[in-house]
Amino acid sequence: MAFVEGLVPEGLWDLFRAVRPQIPTRPQGGGRRRVDDRAVLAASIFVATSGCTWRQLPPVFGASWQTVHRRFSK
Repeated sequence: MAFVEGLVPEGLWDLFRAVRPQIPTRPQGGGRRRVDDRAVLAASIFVATSGCTWRQLPPVFGASWQTVHRRFSK
């Protein structure tokens, strides 16, 4: 988590929380646990700053490249 916090410091995280979209709820319940929004934001920043492709995203973020890309695209 220290790696994530290094890419997304508290000030940036506070700004992001103010403008992020509502977290959707599943009316039927169940499903998988949602991946941490801060980790997904850090992964998006990593892709943008490092020049790697979405598929090369390291597993240190705890989210698949598909999840990170989907949330980035919304």
